[in-house]
Amino acid sequence: MHRLSRNEARRIAVRAQLLDVDRPGDVVEVAEQIGAIKIDPTATIAPAEQTVPWSRIGWGYEPGQLRKAVETDRLLFEHDGCFWAGSLLAPMLSIMREGPRRQATVDYLEANDAFRRDILSRLRAEGPLAASDFTDTSVVQRDRSSGWYGPNEVPRMLEILARIGEVAIAGRVGRQRLWDLPERVYPADLPVFEPAEAEVLLHQRRLQAAGIAKQKSPWTPVGTVGEPAEVEGSSWKWRVDPEALAALDDDPGGRAAILNPYDRMLFDRPRLTELFDFTYVLEQFKPKGQRKYGYFAHPILVGDRFVGLLDAELDKKKETLVVHAVHEISAWDDDEREMVEAEIRDLAGWLGVALAGR
Repeated sequence: MHRLSRNEARRIAVRAQLLDVDRPGDVVEVAEQIGAIKIDPTATIAPAEQTVPWSRIGWGYEPGQLRKAVETDRLLFEHDGCFWAGSLLAPMLSIMREGPRRQATVDYLEANDAFRRDILSRLRAEGPLAASDFTDTSVVQRDRSSGWYGPNEVPRMLEILARIGEVAIAGRVGRQRLWDLPERVYPADLPVFEPAEAEVLLHQRRLQAAGIAKQKSPWTPVGTVGEPAEVEGSSWKWRVDPEALAALDDDPGGRAAILNPYDRMLFDRPRLTELFDFTYVLEQFKPKGQRKYGYFAHPILVGDRFVGLLDAELDKKKETLVVHAVHEISAWDDDEREMVEAEIRDLAGWLGVALAGR
């Protein structure tokens, strides 16, 4: 049983997410370590799929690198709202092709079998195609009582077929996805794993990306991979990545990082609170009068502590990054303030705009 101080546990988590002073070289290296880069269109500053690599790589990252890695080099792939590391494709496909796990999805596919075959036939003959290229021939529709879904069943069917490995995202035109058959998108020589073996591999990669995770967590499921650990002041049972443990004595130090609200570092909210004493609530869906930090405030990490939140937005017409507020969770010292201010200036410089509001 490893016994870690809270500082050690936080440093492991920060380094696993490539947010220490040693920056990675490119977007493929980022994805291979953290597993997935979230895709989200909310762009008060820039979309998540661009700010996530930037917060790790810094000035060396250019937005075109991501598209090249996905659509040209095929080193990353798009699936289920993320760009994933190419090395995860084989174990993920091995599980996906077992079919849907929810009975409601099984029933939907059975009722709409002709609709499913229509889509696959069109892709086989004409792909890649956008969702708008298909006709909705569904017989049974999903429940729309929540108000989240429109009347067209084509996007839902495409997403279900992608989740069971029958279609794949071949690329994008703007933000519109293009769909095709997997054999025309994915490499032909992928290994095939038994589902149990694939699940262990995915647990290992999740732990690699997290560094340290609660042993039984719905947010970061890692099973029993890694090694057991205790963390000072925590009653949780933890699993820790042995490679991350071995690197503790070779810690390069911390830096300031501005994180998109959909950054993987923030995904496991219970872990965020337990390890970092940071309770993050995205106020995007709160009424304006109930917001404390801003519509899409970006958390600010300095070293191994979350010290504040940046409320800012890009004004494309005026070509400025407008800083509405920099909220300090606790009082900053001069070094912390200088690091954060420098990171905000770098963000504006990376966007190619002037800085306003500071």
